[in-house]
Amino acid sequence: MKKIALLLLLAVAVLISCTKDPVADVAPLAPADGPDQVVFDPAQVPYPTLSAYRFFKRPMRAQVPVASVLPYAPISSLFTDYAEKARFVWMPAGSKATYDGDGNALQFPESSVLIKNFYYDGVQPGNTRRIIETRILFKRNGQWEFADYVWNAEQTEAYLDMAGSTTPVTWTDANGVTRSIQYRIPSAGECQMCHKIGNTPVPIGPKPQNLNADHAFADGVRNQLKKWVEHGILEPGYPKNIMTTVAWDDPTEPLELRARSYLDANCAHCHAPDRQCSYRAIRFQYNNNGGAANQGICMEPEEPVDPSLTYNIAPGNVARSMVHFRMGSNDEALGMPLIGTSLVHAEGLALIEQYINSLNQTCN
Repeated sequence: MKKIALLLLLAVAVLISCTKDPVADVAPLAPADGPDQVVFDPAQVPYPTLSAYRFFKRPMRAQVPVASVLPYAPISSLFTDYAEKARFVWMPAGSKATYDGDGNALQFPESSVLIKNFYYDGVQPGNTRRIIETRILFKRNGQWEFADYVWNAEQTEAYLDMAGSTTPVTWTDANGVTRSIQYRIPSAGECQMCHKIGNTPVPIGPKPQNLNADHAFADGVRNQLKKWVEHGILEPGYPKNIMTTVAWDDPTEPLELRARSYLDANCAHCHAPDRQCSYRAIRFQYNNNGGAANQGICMEPEEPVDPSLTYNIAPGNVARSMVHFRMGSNDEALGMPLIGTSLVHAEGLALIEQYINSLNQTCN
């Protein structure tokens, strides 16, 4: 009888130990081959969590990439309600991107991944850093696809979420100004609005004209294109005379180039052929060869928002310039860009105002 009782107790113990943890039946993602080995299986992505890719060393919130993931930064960046951004690129071993024109995105190989983290410093209360989201573009079967990961409050993990949402953020910037917004995390459809040529998803930022500048890498300052070649992810032999943008906020650069670089970074992804706003005549690409009229100077607006706004850019007169009016508007129906911002970029608007006031053409 004692043996039978003992056997019954053991059976109960085994049953309890096997049923108390329902997560035990869920197979974890395959571990990386090593501490710096990115996990990217085209048949399985997008993974449900950002950590599954192993792009970053732990703690992941420190945003220190593993050896095969390279940071990069465009010379002039898109404004997104004053969010800071940290960008990275990864390609499978032996794969390389190729040059396809100064103002065109590099041609990326299969399974390439572009990573962009959006964060704020000085977030209140606590005056801490908060990473809001990590957006990923990955190339599968010759097509780019989107994946957006929203970070938890603990800043320990980010979870796949393509539905779109808003989250409140209050932060104090480097100048001591405190701002509050409802930050918009885009849906898949909103990603597609900006990242497309025709109906085909494409990257926007990694163009030679935007990367042909020095960047502070972990092992020292280096020209980004040269670093990509050294890192083994870009074919050498690209032109040496790339028509390169400038930093829009660098006062040592010519005003016209600063303004054109800003408009390229913030407007050209829509106001270009086969893009979201291609039905408008105005074009903002930095390498645009259409002349002043094609850039909106002395071009009459196609939509009569206000009769006082006589030109898209009225030389010497911001009060009559549609571009300045729309950049300065918070009205969802009138403000530009169409999506991605809820605040007016005061510094960018001031630059465009200075640029317009410097123009002296006479409109017919």
